[in-house]
Amino acid sequence: MQYRTLGRTGWKVSAVSFGAWAIGGSWGPVKDGESIAALHTAVDMGVNFFDTADAYGGGKSERLLTQLRKERAEEIVIATKIGRRSNPHTVDSYNRENLTAYTERCLQNLDVEVLDLVQLHCPPTEVYYRPEVFGILDDLVTAGKIRHYGVSVEKVEEALKAIEYPNVKTVQIVFNMFRHRPAELFFQQAEQKQVGILARVPLASGLLTGKMTRQRVFTGDDHRNYNRHGERFDRGETFAGVPYEVGLDAVEELKALCPEGMTMVQFALRWILMFDAVTCAIPGAKRPLQAEENFAAADAPALTAETMAAVLAVYDERIREHVHQCW
Repeated sequence: MQYRTLGRTGWKVSAVSFGAWAIGGSWGPVKDGESIAALHTAVDMGVNFFDTADAYGGGKSERLLTQLRKERAEEIVIATKIGRRSNPHTVDSYNRENLTAYTERCLQNLDVEVLDLVQLHCPPTEVYYRPEVFGILDDLVTAGKIRHYGVSVEKVEEALKAIEYPNVKTVQIVFNMFRHRPAELFFQQAEQKQVGILARVPLASGLLTGKMTRQRVFTGDDHRNYNRHGERFDRGETFAGVPYEVGLDAVEELKALCPEGMTMVQFALRWILMFDAVTCAIPGAKRPLQAEENFAAADAPALTAETMAAVLAVYDERIREHVHQCW
């Protein structure tokens, strides 16, 4: 396992870490026993960073990570997110009362006295233009409730605005073979300010695994069924915003570029790690075998310049028009 420094937190975290959305729900059937086994597999393979949210399964994901922490002696960092539980989810819901209450609930779910890393959970764009919101997070740090804070964003604009606040230590953003735009201005600015970058949706909701087909049917409780057009949350969270059939065609071209000895999953994750600005990719895993495949990517050999150029060509030809200026 490779380790990279997470911005100004000082933590050395696994370059491929664990995204815990799927074990909380919204990704079809999941069994807690398999989820815990996948989490243990991750630790066995050197993973020490886990990303969750209070909204994943109404806190279920956080509680599973609490169980993991109690069953392992290794030091692990757990990042959580707050804000999406507000109903309605509006700019004004990011107030002191709510953010304090959500923080307290995360402390209970994770059974700790202080949270390692708290991230605003994809708030409306206007929140990033309200300094008082980040002042509330500063106060929670001062009160000893959280060690560090960051943001999870939908748009590059939001990421650039967020890192203007001096105590934002991390930015979580969709970045994968189908979403190249963050690697432009944002990565440059983040590196200059020593901000850690967490690449989420690294496999484009499974499209980049190379295992999906036009005949695939997603269950009713799977966001790949009910959020393809942004019906429940930002459509960029589902298949990275790429139309499903367009993505399938692009993946067929990418398969031809996959280096010998790598699976498509590992190819997609290793592509992300070719960008030094990225601290870690955070794929999800509901089962141990998925975890094993994901985390082996950290030790895969570097991709050649020719391969990187070929991936860019596929993006330019098939994907760019659908996503590049949207986020």
